[in-house]
Amino acid sequence: MDGVTSYQSGGGRNGDLHKYSHSIGSNIQKISQNVKSMQQLVNQLGTDQDNQQLRAQLHQVQHYTGGLAKDTTVELRTFKSLPVPPGQDTRTWNMQTERLTREFSQALNDFQNAQRQAASKEKEALKKARADSDAQYFEDGRHGAALLDLGDSENKGRTQQSQMQIQMEQEQEMQALQERESQIRQLESDIMDVNQIFKDLATMVHEQGEVVDSIEANVEAAQVHVSQASGQLTQARQYQEKSRQKAVVLTLICVSIALVIGLIVWASGKW
Repeated sequence: MDGVTSYQSGGGRNGDLHKYSHSIGSNIQKISQNVKSMQQLVNQLGTDQDNQQLRAQLHQVQHYTGGLAKDTTVELRTFKSLPVPPGQDTRTWNMQTERLTREFSQALNDFQNAQRQAASKEKEALKKARADSDAQYFEDGRHGAALLDLGDSENKGRTQQSQMQIQMEQEQEMQALQERESQIRQLESDIMDVNQIFKDLATMVHEQGEVVDSIEANVEAAQVHVSQASGQLTQARQYQEKSRQKAVVLTLICVSIALVIGLIVWASGKW
């Protein structure tokens, strides 16, 4: 009911414009702040500070920011479609729309750059982790086999337990590597989502450009009509002035002829 009544007055529409404008601006700030946080986390990938908790935090911030970008796209499209209330300056709101679109586009660009850096570093770190894991797996297997060959039955039992422990650790490490692969695939999918947002944004900008062009064309056409009407009025005034001048001249001619005729008649009567 509130959504319906909000469109029944200029004040309601004006409130919607301000509401969406504020929300979009706030989202853009959050995206920019999250990009800075992502950049700090990305810089730690592949270093001694790189761990599962850091990568989980990075993916959480990245995924949340992607969802925020999608919501902002929907809000921006709605904002662009809202009518300007009567008495409000349309040009002011068009400038506001262009500013929000430009700032959102810049925030998206920074976000996608951070995503790509994260994906690149995570792939490098995963490749190194796999190489280290394979080398350690080979070394553990060779060491365990040597102990089994040289030890007695009691030592062999302990060695077998050690081998089972090593195998469990290797399986856990393998699962961790697979989870990192899954995170990278999710990150690449989120990057594609941002590409789609860019396409949607480009479409909105194109549509807005057509609307602006249409408005400008209508303004130019109105100016032409006004100019033509002014020209026609000027021409009419000139015709009217010329007609008045002709009427005055004709009147003077008629008066002159009447005076001449009167003089002739008077002179004839006198003679």
